[in-house]
Amino acid sequence: MKEIKGLLKTHPAVFSVGRDYQIMVPVKEKCIMWVEVDGVRYYDSSNGINRSETPVHRMMLPMAVLDKAKKYTLGYRKIINRKPYFPELEDEVCVDYGFRPIESENINIYHISDTHNLIKSPVEAGKYFDNKGEALDLLVLNGDIPDHSGTVENFDTVYEIVSRLTQGGIPTVFSRGNHDLRGLCAEAFADYTPSDKGASYYTLRVGPIWAILLDCGEDKPDTNAEYGGTIDCHSFRLAQTDFLKKVIENAKDEYEADGVKYKLVISHVPFSHKLEPPFDIEPEIYTEWCKLLGESVKPDLMISGHLHRCFTAMPGSGFDTYGQPCPVIVGSTLIRPNKEKDIDEGFVGCALTLEKKSAKVVFNKNDGTISGEEAISL
Repeated sequence: MKEIKGLLKTHPAVFSVGRDYQIMVPVKEKCIMWVEVDGVRYYDSSNGINRSETPVHRMMLPMAVLDKAKKYTLGYRKIINRKPYFPELEDEVCVDYGFRPIESENINIYHISDTHNLIKSPVEAGKYFDNKGEALDLLVLNGDIPDHSGTVENFDTVYEIVSRLTQGGIPTVFSRGNHDLRGLCAEAFADYTPSDKGASYYTLRVGPIWAILLDCGEDKPDTNAEYGGTIDCHSFRLAQTDFLKKVIENAKDEYEADGVKYKLVISHVPFSHKLEPPFDIEPEIYTEWCKLLGESVKPDLMISGHLHRCFTAMPGSGFDTYGQPCPVIVGSTLIRPNKEKDIDEGFVGCALTLEKKSAKVVFNKNDGTISGEEAISL
């Protein structure tokens, strides 16, 4: 594995958001940071000020630039004393990274959700393609990667998993889960993870894949005592209905754009299915989402987690409650650790290969056991 140098806690994560990459990396000490591609520097800055008072840096650049260059340099300068006048900084430190964009229609994706702060077993499971002698092309982290957002350090789980599986060299997609809404740092979640101008829902294009990320928020009514009056997810979901309608209005630049071969819905919660009380929320909103997606977007697959199970479900099956717009893959099983002894007892994730108009789905445990395998026609 490539060495992690200097102030970096992990290798960078190259997140796909819209038509940009957001290259993000947690650091051990205060510094300013940038990414350089073809002689152009893209700084982590705020209104012209290079940021140093952050535990996680974010550099944004157009996908087309990095896809063409296939390499980037991560640079930083440690802060000695950021005085109002003549601040003191150490010399530049630069680390070179190669990058492999998605250029083929045959794409290997690994899906991880619901790790709840575990790192070892999800990473072992995520090496499925590497263990087969194949290349991983896209990593999807689909919610509840930290156990909660009670501390900034919990976000390190995200970057540790991405670092160990991508080493800064391939794209990653990240979505938020319901446990991510809990804790002191939840309101600043977008500061530590990729977002579209602060929004945790957005569309993205990576190679021939177009995807829409939808964020269901919490999984019980806003009035549930567990939340203590700290959330407003109903309004948040209504805003996403408007967002989805705008995406459909802009179809020619979204899912109908040139080169789109696969259309994915990525959501931590498989919202097309009605759960048992008190989790049976928002039937009207979720029915409308399914209708809008099914009638206009016509996605190939929905990829979800949340249920701590691994299976596929076709439209019209018993899992289809609200008018499922496409096949659904629920792909993560956390084998609950012994919390008293802090033992990692295992994880099952989902390896997904897209090839022409088919999808091969494999559910694999971190010890190499295959618990399920299926082919889906798209």
